[in-house]
Amino acid sequence: MATKTKAPAKGGAKGGAKGGAKGGKAGAAKPGSKADKKAASAGRAAVDFTKRDHAGAGLPVAAPRLKTYYEQVVREALTTKFGFTNVHQVPTVSKIVVNCGVGEAVKQPKLLDVVVEELALITGQKPVRRKAKKSIANFGLREGQEIGASVTLRGARMWEFLDRFVTVACPRIRDFRGLGTRAFDGRGNFTLGIKEQMIFPEINYDMVEQIHGFDITFVTTAEKDEVALALLHLLGMPFRGDDKPVTPKVAQPAAAA
Repeated sequence: MATKTKAPAKGGAKGGAKGGAKGGKAGAAKPGSKADKKAASAGRAAVDFTKRDHAGAGLPVAAPRLKTYYEQVVREALTTKFGFTNVHQVPTVSKIVVNCGVGEAVKQPKLLDVVVEELALITGQKPVRRKAKKSIANFGLREGQEIGASVTLRGARMWEFLDRFVTVACPRIRDFRGLGTRAFDGRGNFTLGIKEQMIFPEINYDMVEQIHGFDITFVTTAEKDEVALALLHLLGMPFRGDDKPVTPKVAQPAAAA
């Protein structure tokens, strides 16, 4: 008599199916899980983007736009106007000094840190903290206490700052009608005061804690004020009384050729 084989129990079949399904699910990482994120981060870490060369790598550094304009246009115009016979007689801008005094730093030392950061953003150079030369009891000031910051710009940074100041910052001054011409010191240097640091686009309005101003001194090699005035005017400085300010335009290499 043939014996009948019993079919496997329903529970065993279901358990095996469920176990296999669970095992398959456990073997594959869920999208968005920690294991998936770790694998993705490991793949990103393999590529170091900081060591890639930028588009201008290997190319020579371009000269500042305003410096090129000075060499192409301003130098010849000054020679013709004042009759210079030697190239070294033609004046130029030697340096720009940005100075900011913070008298409230005596009671609020952290305020000077904010001013230093803003000057660094505006000029692109780290400022130098200035200290008091003597003690003044009425002001609560002690000798050697930090009460200001200054930056001295030369070379390419000087030309870039002058270009940004003339073309971008001056038009943003409130009720601007031109710079005064009485701020020359008699030796060809021009100093002006800025009431708000927010005229520079590098400053974020939301990050400003307190409005403050600073002084800017343009030091030139001119021996007379009238020569320095002509130099700064040809460089695009908008002085009061000008019907139409001078707009520096640099000739492109293809157009010049």
